[in-house]
Amino acid sequence: MDQVDYIVAGAGVVGLAIARVLALAGREVVLVEAAEAIGTGTSSRNSEVIHAGIYYEPGSLKAELCVRGKEMLYAFCESHGVGHRRIGKLIVAATPEEVAYLEKLARTGAANGVDDLTMLSGAEALALEPTLSAHAALHSPSTGIVDTHGLMLALLGDMEAAGGMLALSSPVVAAEAGLDGVVLTTGGPEPMTLACRLFVNAAGLDAPALARAISGMPAHLVPQETMAKGNYFSCLRKVPFSRLIYPVPEMGGLGTHLTLDLGGQGRFGPDVEWVSTRDYVVDPTRKAAMMASIRRYWPDVREEDLAPGYSGIRPKIPGVDGRAPDFVIQGPAVHGVPGLVNLFGIESPGLTSCLAIAERVVEVAEG
Repeated sequence: MDQVDYIVAGAGVVGLAIARVLALAGREVVLVEAAEAIGTGTSSRNSEVIHAGIYYEPGSLKAELCVRGKEMLYAFCESHGVGHRRIGKLIVAATPEEVAYLEKLARTGAANGVDDLTMLSGAEALALEPTLSAHAALHSPSTGIVDTHGLMLALLGDMEAAGGMLALSSPVVAAEAGLDGVVLTTGGPEPMTLACRLFVNAAGLDAPALARAISGMPAHLVPQETMAKGNYFSCLRKVPFSRLIYPVPEMGGLGTHLTLDLGGQGRFGPDVEWVSTRDYVVDPTRKAAMMASIRRYWPDVREEDLAPGYSGIRPKIPGVDGRAPDFVIQGPAVHGVPGLVNLFGIESPGLTSCLAIAERVVEVAEG
């Protein structure tokens, strides 16, 4: 049985960031991934937005790690040649009644350390985006977009250059925690049994199931996860906007918004569809409700402009004491299992926060 310092399960953007920072610190790291490639789950099925830190409850991990992670991510993209743009975003109030929500978002953002937000009148928003329909808007100039696949390749490159190893097609099928660390067994075409001083469960949608499968992990400390499917529709004509356009948030998500990729292609989504299975097929009948939402800020959009694009599934966990759901980075101080760190509920802004999450995991793991 081989012995290593660290094993990280899950080669999404967060798992890659964790394995990278450990390898750069001189740790012996193996990153195991159940799929045949990196980042095939939530990491490659999202809006590719670098969030500013506006939406999250002050004092929460989401707020802290998003604001710190945003600056770390911009710096990393600059230094590693990863495609990105600090494109800016308008959050739109379509009616006078929604202005109070924008003002609340502005206060939340300021409390989180986002110091560049500006409230705009409808006329001021129209001056920035002439085809926009808005009663008012909140402008976030530090919001951006990123090439997620390029980011993951850059994280992987750093990890491997520092001596870390990636094992694809290697699902964890058994794990046992002991006083000296964790012993796990992988499946796939080349099964392995590995012992490690510390095991990081960054398996995304599979993180709760993996935690429950670890012998010695208290089951009552594993949150019940639900899956929120978000469908995206591509815009078949050039959108007349130069910034991201968001409505006020909805229950379970940030509303059907317009995002742009680095080539200028527009896409709308995600909506919120609570599901029990991982079905990534986009139901074309969901376009009708999406059109109604989009027309509130872009009245000129036509039915024929939108075509089914792709979907993603966000790993939702319940909030504590009725509060909004937060990231959970759970170490031995919480669950009492030596050599184990679990990550639960790493949904948006997990992409933005990935480098800051990695820092925090090392702090939790090594005290």
